[in-house]
Amino acid sequence: MARLRITRLGHGGVLYRSPAERWVWVDRWSGAPTYVAPPEPWQVDVIAPTHGHFDHIGNDALDVVELASGGGTVIGSHELSIYLASRGVEAIGMNKGGTVEAAGISFTMVHAEHTGGVTITGDGPEATREVGCWGWLVRFEDGTVVYHTGDTDLFGDLALVKDRWTPTIAVLPIGGHYTMGPADAARAVALIGARTVIPVHYGTFPILAGTPAELAEATDADVVALEPGETWEA
Repeated sequence: MARLRITRLGHGGVLYRSPAERWVWVDRWSGAPTYVAPPEPWQVDVIAPTHGHFDHIGNDALDVVELASGGGTVIGSHELSIYLASRGVEAIGMNKGGTVEAAGISFTMVHAEHTGGVTITGDGPEATREVGCWGWLVRFEDGTVVYHTGDTDLFGDLALVKDRWTPTIAVLPIGGHYTMGPADAARAVALIGARTVIPVHYGTFPILAGTPAELAEATDADVVALEPGETWEA
């Protein structure tokens, strides 16, 4: 069996290629100025957004719709599944505390401190439809557990993640302004107990000013700073 490979797609987007060669797409935003697509041919086994903001699924959930056209299972909140149905996409709706298995991989939905409105375009002014926000505890075929927090602020119940799932890898935002910055991300890593942390959601725009170097100064965990398009093997 191969090893887990994690590719940063740019902004908050991540592609996981599992030990059994299943492709899991999380929060791809192809419109990001930093987006780098993986080499083709692509494979789409699971699409697992963490909320509905345009910078994680595109306006009108365009990125989810496009990925779903290539097959694979879409998972997300109940509310997101209802919205996606209006876009012609069948998704498994769930809520925090629930676990689903897709493509042989386990996904548990957990809390995140954020908002999650889908941007809806049309003939009139843009509007948003709230569909929630969440993180994923992902258990891959070889037993590796990754905590993909999604966009979030620091909150105390992150300590429960360590007690319940003991993830070895955390993927979390550090940019600040819309999410926690490096200092609070370091506190989050301590609560989570992960040995390796991969920062995302920084540097896309000047306002997302947190840096991996600042995170590395504040944590004893190994910080894997991936450039968009770069892959790390667990």
